[in-house]
Amino acid sequence: MALSIALKNCFLKYPPQSAPIAAILHISKFNYAKDHPETPEFPDEYSLTPIKGAIFDKKPFRIELKADKLYSWCACGHSHNQPFCDGTHKTLWGTHEKKTVPKLRPHRFKVEETKEYWLCNCKQTDNRPFCDGTHKNEEIQAKIKS
Repeated sequence: MALSIALKNCFLKYPPQSAPIAAILHISKFNYAKDHPETPEFPDEYSLTPIKGAIFDKKPFRIELKADKLYSWCACGHSHNQPFCDGTHKTLWGTHEKKTVPKLRPHRFKVEETKEYWLCNCKQTDNRPFCDGTHKNEEIQAKIKS
């Protein structure tokens, strides 16, 4: 609504040929980012790069996966059914309140053939849900003591 009023005021103030430029200059005075309903609440909330979850373990999980079955790999790192999702990402730990941290949804996937796979348990992989060796980094090894 404020945008349409700003445009109307610009067209009344300036001649028609300069109105579009004047409208842009006039609108830039307002801070629409703060009032916009899709303004992110958390850093990188709308990033195209997936947010990486909490480190669960410093080694991958070997498991036999069946072809064409849908799996939900835990991306938040807090599931009690690792490496698969149990819905823990929907609530705060120990309460039934909604989370106040960035959304971490499970990664849903299927495999093409039935065989053993290595699934990432450090949750830092760039090849979700499969292990890419990221867990070998010193900083990840240092965070988990076992």
